[in-house]
Amino acid sequence: MENKSAAAALSALAHEGRLAVFRLLVQGGPDGMAAGDIARTVGCPANTLSANLNLLSHASLVRSRREGRSIIYTADYGRMAELLGFLMQDCCGGAPEVCGPVAEIAARAACCA
Repeated sequence: MENKSAAAALSALAHEGRLAVFRLLVQGGPDGMAAGDIARTVGCPANTLSANLNLLSHASLVRSRREGRSIIYTADYGRMAELLGFLMQDCCGGAPEVCGPVAEIAARAACCA
């Protein structure tokens, strides 16, 4: 991952509402959630949710698919793992006692990708 791409992803997550939506989708798993369910769960108006999902989508952090009349959103676990890997690249100057717990979290995220 390049700096520009990582900065776009981090910028998209640097908002309380978008972060809440992304975390909800991460928890939701690969089946995803309908936009209306997301709005009700996070408690935001549909137009605000649409703008937040649009920014997360442009940062390649979420994907969408149409199912009937609904649009289903899912977290892009591969992209999330890529971002975590980028953040941990060259971590801690080789001190595994510092990076160990964070590396375990990143490994769990990678298995979902």
